[in-house]
Amino acid sequence: MQPLRPLPQLRQHHQPPPTNDTYSPPRNCTWTHAVLQLSAASNGSQYDRIAGVWLSGAEILRTSTPEPTPDGIFWNVRKDVTKYSSLLRQSNLTLSVMLENIVNDVYTGVYRVNLTFFYYYNATNGTAATNAVNFPLSQFSPNRKSTKLKNSMELNENPADLIIPLSASGEEGFWFNIKSELDAIYHGIQIPLNTYRAVIEVYVSFHGNDEFWYTNPPDSYIETNNLPTKRGHGAYREVQVKLDNNAIGSVIPFPVIFSGGINPLFWEPIVSIGAFDLPSYEIELTPFLGMLLDGKTHYFGLGVADAIPFWLVDANLHLWLDDEADKVQAGPIKYSDPSTCVEREYRFYQLDGKFEIEGERESEYSGWVNSSAGNLTTYVSYKLEFENTIEFQNNGTEKSVEQEVKMKSKVQVKSVTGDMISSISVEKKYPLGMKSTTMPGSGEDNYLVTTKLEQSMKVEKKVEDKGNNGGVKSKLENTQKASGWMFVQDHDVLSGSASTEQRYKVEDRFGCYTRRVSAEGGSITSDAQNFICATAPAASFDSILWY
Repeated sequence: MQPLRPLPQLRQHHQPPPTNDTYSPPRNCTWTHAVLQLSAASNGSQYDRIAGVWLSGAEILRTSTPEPTPDGIFWNVRKDVTKYSSLLRQSNLTLSVMLENIVNDVYTGVYRVNLTFFYYYNATNGTAATNAVNFPLSQFSPNRKSTKLKNSMELNENPADLIIPLSASGEEGFWFNIKSELDAIYHGIQIPLNTYRAVIEVYVSFHGNDEFWYTNPPDSYIETNNLPTKRGHGAYREVQVKLDNNAIGSVIPFPVIFSGGINPLFWEPIVSIGAFDLPSYEIELTPFLGMLLDGKTHYFGLGVADAIPFWLVDANLHLWLDDEADKVQAGPIKYSDPSTCVEREYRFYQLDGKFEIEGERESEYSGWVNSSAGNLTTYVSYKLEFENTIEFQNNGTEKSVEQEVKMKSKVQVKSVTGDMISSISVEKKYPLGMKSTTMPGSGEDNYLVTTKLEQSMKVEKKVEDKGNNGGVKSKLENTQKASGWMFVQDHDVLSGSASTEQRYKVEDRFGCYTRRVSAEGGSITSDAQNFICATAPAASFDSILWY
């Protein structure tokens, strides 16, 4: 019999002040890459909890906790944080951690967390620099080389010179709490006049009545059947980014399942995709520099379409600065308003029904920037597609969810003569399928739930620049399948059994790597990995970071 597990339920969102410490990098250390490791342990009974790490107000990790056992658990999370190098090379910055936990007579789990930064030197990287001490954010990163020499558009390969957080003050937390579609926040920023590239990175997580937004039926279904749940408003959510009230981009987030979600027994000891390192989302803003480089304050906005309580969002603005000019010129943007089409079809009779949503958004924009690297034009295109189908059968006791999100982006930088300087295209797919059946138990608050779940994160990327002779391709596929049952009383799992299988595969310029892990009854039953390509080069820092 499995030990008792708390199921997710709407809990009041508390925002205590974060825990702060002072960060400084190691002195007299030459490094090109940095990794953040979070190590934690806990024992007792507790919900899964959301957590975040910020450096000088800029989020560098969003994570969540597993649910502990009475005997205790421990885990490690490692994340490549090289793209935050402009912050990591500074001294005496405020390092902040938030893990919003509540301990009482029932939920006794206390999380003990340690953070460690690891610094690596890659001799082939060619951009190493020793640590510089006590320079303000307004100055250039010491690893800066000429703008003419770094064509890569990957943030970890070509980190920004300046990172400006779009976050709350920190007195009650750094993330903004979005409770409805009308809850959009705006943050005023005046960017340096010698900025020649800009990217916004968005962090987002979903909680409360929207923790499983992709399974929510429409409000009309809930109201017609007089259901007590508030998990409604349909299954379409879109995180929107605005500049001076103009829509400039959006994402549909990967449906991360926290360790108490769907069936808590699925996530022992395998954790769901993204739960320990929630993905962030990047939107290229360089074509908008024609608007931003006027010395005035401009307002960046974040919101969630159709949101219900609650979402936690913030962002980082990554800026690349021209160290050979006090000011660069940028031309007017060529911009077409993002065209959005969302179609909903709902059919239900009493507790049975089918709810379908299809959505699509496309946007294109371009603009030129004249810096010491030359007069370069950046072309950006995004396409987002969304499909979700929820079906209830057998008087609402059988529920199925099928969802797929596709996001395509392409960024190209060309010279005035039309020559390609650099290009990056990314295609992401997030398929999700779930079926569950609920049957009554022996008591009023008892019931049996059986569930099958399959989810994937698929990413294909192609990077081209003058130095890679036609382009570098990479492909990632991370898939989980889980099935099991649980006997539930009120909001607690009394007993149950589950099995989970995860397959991970990555192919890139270093070769191929696969890993397959299976778990059943809370224990690992098999774990096999393989470097498929025999001709792959010896492991380097870049390939070691794949797990």
